[in-house]
Amino acid sequence: MDGNVSSQTRWVPLSWQPEPYILLAIVRDHRGIENPLHRQLDVSFREDAARNRKDNAPGAIAVLWRRALDVVRQESSKSSLSIKLNRAGWEEGVLHSTLAKIAKA
Repeated sequence: MDGNVSSQTRWVPLSWQPEPYILLAIVRDHRGIENPLHRQLDVSFREDAARNRKDNAPGAIAVLWRRALDVVRQESSKSSLSIKLNRAGWEEGVLHSTLAKIAKA
C-alpha cells in the first residue's frame, strides 16, 4: 500500500440522535438487505451493465425487474430464480402458468 488514507462523511437527516453503535447497526442492517437484492438483480438482469439513463427509464425498469423477481419467487418449483426467469422468457406456457398461479393466490 502507498500509505494514503481517505475518509468519507455522510450526512443523514434524522428526527432523533441515536448512539453511534445504534446508527452503525442500522446502516449495516440496511446494507444486509440491499446487497443480496443488488446481487440478484445483477445476476438475473445484468443491472450494472444497463444503459437506460434517460428521463424515468431507470426507475421504471428497476420497478419491473423487482416485480419480476417477486413473481418468480412465488413460483413453487425448486429451480433457481435465474432459471425460472429464463424458462418464463423462453416458454410462453411456463409464463402463463406462473402468472396464473400468482393470480389465484
